[in-house]
Amino acid sequence: MNPQDAKKLLADSEVLFTVEEVNAATSRVAKEMSRDYADQNPLILSVMGGAVVFTGQLLPQLDFPLDFDIVQVSRYGDKTVGTQLHWRVAPRDNIVGRNVIILDDILDEGITLAAIVDLVKRNGAKTVACAVFCVKDYGEEINNKKPLKAEYVGISVPNRFVFGYGMDVSGAWRNLPAIYAVKGK
Repeated sequence: MNPQDAKKLLADSEVLFTVEEVNAATSRVAKEMSRDYADQNPLILSVMGGAVVFTGQLLPQLDFPLDFDIVQVSRYGDKTVGTQLHWRVAPRDNIVGRNVIILDDILDEGITLAAIVDLVKRNGAKTVACAVFCVKDYGEEINNKKPLKAEYVGISVPNRFVFGYGMDVSGAWRNLPAIYAVKGK
């Protein structure tokens, strides 16, 4: 997306969650995780690139020792509809026997995150928990059919195309500190 189109898209979008609401949600997740992992040394596995902002804001607020690594898998690329999984960085052997916390930007349909969880479990993790900045709300009937639920959730977003705080729209605007939605989508 060229800069002019990106700026027009942002101008035609609306703020769903302000910077203050986003920061408060991240701090709440950090407190919940710090409570639950106070006496542990888990491996934090961040899903790049969407979780980069959430991870960067969350880690300094965690009050326990941890190890850190990344995975990178995508279903979207520069599209707005998910397709097949593309692994760029798969989980390594440092997960064997570990308590693993997977950080991701959004739990949408849950297919990508479920695949990551499955691979981490098959590769020998002792336990696996998920912390996502947001969960897309499709309504109770569809939400109950998602292949997993996250143990830690910052916010719930409506069934719209959202971006900001690590989530992009056609490759743009991951760097926004608030959550936006494209009008009409």
